[in-house]
Amino acid sequence: MKIKFSNPNIFNEDLNLVKNIIKSGWLAHGKYTLLFENEIKKFTKAKYCCLVSSCTAGLHLSCIASGFKKGDEVIVPAMTHTATAHAVEYTGAKVVFADNHNFTGNLNLKSIKKKITNKTRGLIVVHMSGIPCEMTEIVNFCKKKNIIIIEDCAHALGTFHKKKHVGNFGVTGSFSFYPTKQITTGEGGAVVTNDLKFYKKIKKLKGFGIDKDIKDRKKQGEYDVKDLGYNYRMTDFQAALGYKQIKKYKNNLKIRKKIAKRYIKNLQNLKGVVFEPFSNNNSYFVFQIFCQKRDFILKEFKKLGIGVSVHYSTPINRMSYYKNKYKINLKDYVNSDLYSKTNISLPVYPKLKNFEIDFICKTLIKLTRNEK
Repeated sequence: MKIKFSNPNIFNEDLNLVKNIIKSGWLAHGKYTLLFENEIKKFTKAKYCCLVSSCTAGLHLSCIASGFKKGDEVIVPAMTHTATAHAVEYTGAKVVFADNHNFTGNLNLKSIKKKITNKTRGLIVVHMSGIPCEMTEIVNFCKKKNIIIIEDCAHALGTFHKKKHVGNFGVTGSFSFYPTKQITTGEGGAVVTNDLKFYKKIKKLKGFGIDKDIKDRKKQGEYDVKDLGYNYRMTDFQAALGYKQIKKYKNNLKIRKKIAKRYIKNLQNLKGVVFEPFSNNNSYFVFQIFCQKRDFILKEFKKLGIGVSVHYSTPINRMSYYKNKYKINLKDYVNSDLYSKTNISLPVYPKLKNFEIDFICKTLIKLTRNEK
């Protein structure tokens, strides 16, 4: 039995819309960019949204808009995708790694406090695998210390903390629409914010720093560039693909939660496998489990054609670029190391069938018990 790790929730009507846009020849600056941004605002309850070419681009622009520069320190989790740290590094600021909480992969206030110095200017929190960070405590602490919070919501479309969608706690929240994510535009992302100045800055910087939208130009080609910007825009046919998916996302999210409950029911009495209890606040990008026999299980799953993944197998502080540049004391990251050696991401997507979930669980139980 072959089971995919991810399978985008895309239908023929979505593909037909993309096809029609491509045929029209109007591939950028179209109406679906605005429609998709409006739907993201509606879903997250954020005041402003700006589509970008990737979540990484969104994080980079957020760091620039926050004013991070050489001499500043910005705290990021050791256990996350390298893009989180890269976004800081691009600005010239120093990346400071904090250890993660066990079995959520998220930063908590205790881990953050250990890394605070008089140079700390910012903090990027990551809602790993769709699990929300404890934002109330983090926000209260950062306000007192005048530390800017940026949220990496790459895994977290549909994730809430105390009935508030993540991305609304920091100055910005950046989402990913990579192929394996809850909704996809191939490559792509979005930045949400409730700060008009941040929105205007990010919107300008994503399009080369050009000061006028096409619709606002009195004469063709008449515009000025006042800031060094980037080409971080999303095409309109990508936006259309995302728009169609987010319109259906509430149902997608319900199915994800049902899948998580089924995993929990099937695996609840399995010794040697640990996972977080069910939470309605979790968007279940994946269903993460932790086990000491991780590498053996991954090998056997691959033989059987069961698609799983690892988020992630190497903490960023152990990657050569950062380890060599910052001479990091690796003994400070016990939780991140354990997390990296034991985590497995099981698939969660609406097209996943109950019998496929059950097969994954039965196989995992056999492998954990060393049954042939």
